[in-house]
Amino acid sequence: MADIQAFVSKSVVFPEETCEAVIQVREGKIHHIQRHTSDVAEFPRHQVVDCGDLVLMPGVVDSHVHVNEPGRTAWEGYYSATQAAAAGGITTIVDMPLNSIPPTTTMEAWEAKMKAAEHQCWVDVGFWGGVVPGNSSELCKMVERGICGFKCFLIHSGVEEFPCVSYAQVEEALGELIGTQSILLFHAECDIGNTITDADPLKEYNTFLKSRPQKMEEEAIKQVISLCEKTKVRCHIVHLSASKALPMIRAAQSRGVPLSVETCHHYLTLTAEKIPDNATQYKCCPPVREADNQNQLWEAVRDGTIQQVVSDHSPCTPDLKQPGEMNFMEAWGGIASVQFGLSLFWTEGSDRGFTLQDVVKYLCIGPALQASLLHRKAALKVGHDADFVIWNPNETFKIDESMIYHKTKTLMMV
Repeated sequence: MADIQAFVSKSVVFPEETCEAVIQVREGKIHHIQRHTSDVAEFPRHQVVDCGDLVLMPGVVDSHVHVNEPGRTAWEGYYSATQAAAAGGITTIVDMPLNSIPPTTTMEAWEAKMKAAEHQCWVDVGFWGGVVPGNSSELCKMVERGICGFKCFLIHSGVEEFPCVSYAQVEEALGELIGTQSILLFHAECDIGNTITDADPLKEYNTFLKSRPQKMEEEAIKQVISLCEKTKVRCHIVHLSASKALPMIRAAQSRGVPLSVETCHHYLTLTAEKIPDNATQYKCCPPVREADNQNQLWEAVRDGTIQQVVSDHSPCTPDLKQPGEMNFMEAWGGIASVQFGLSLFWTEGSDRGFTLQDVVKYLCIGPALQASLLHRKAALKVGHDADFVIWNPNETFKIDESMIYHKTKTLMMV
């Protein structure tokens, strides 16, 4: 008993209920759970963590984080990104294969990234590999080593060292993954030609929104569904912003197509109508869309069409954003917010009737399932990792720059 730590709370979140419980932890794993009791009399005081009325739930899993180290560590690094994650209740992140140099598209590059992460991480870190032209022979080797899965772009990624792939190259990669239980993630936008003219003011957010219409996502997702249905390999749409794609996604899922979908906190919190001119801190790809679109995304989360909500933490150095000086077409497209996802989701979601069980479902279980981590993360079960977040759902706070741990400190109004 001397090696056991007992956590007790009146508000422990299980899938079926929120109740008082005692959770015993031994060597970093959940050893025993007692529901409907707060009795810890058998433990010495120094072995007890009494959380009182605070919520105790599984740690958040954020499966869409761009750490950028090595190569672009000035943008973000493992120490700062994982410290920010921990401050926001995230106990596991999964790192995207770009924008580091080299990108995680080979075993050698992945080993370099893991070496860079050593002794820097405040939370657990998993890794996505990348699918780019010519690297299909690397995929199975990385699967055998334990990569969480792979990501590809169907449009320019924003960095030259991670080129996009054709549909033929996607099919080749999916062929390599048949039988592996792995997953391929898609930045699902495709080029449909120019949608703006010289008359569209580049300082206005509406011009940027017009340059990335929903049609780009719709056309890409249509092709992803076709390839997913053909190969039966798990496929996943990252950062869905286009509500017009939801009917075809629902139809595919109803047919048993192994397609999962995520959206992001900024799409569920920000709206295009409130973004000022030259406010390039709001630029991301695909873009934040209108309020009606946002409402439809929330309903797709509610009905399970979208299975997870993540940050897509995509920081850069200040010179690549320059709000008020750069226009929307030249600034870097990415929002840094990994530290605040839980707070953002609960602030908006609780007003829409979402519960603590929903928080766990969409911020913990969904991302862990996608990244093949559900056997040890995202649940309060005996034998699982003792990754907890303890927080007050009734507390409010105002974000200021001094409390932000990730490197990009730009603030946005909502």
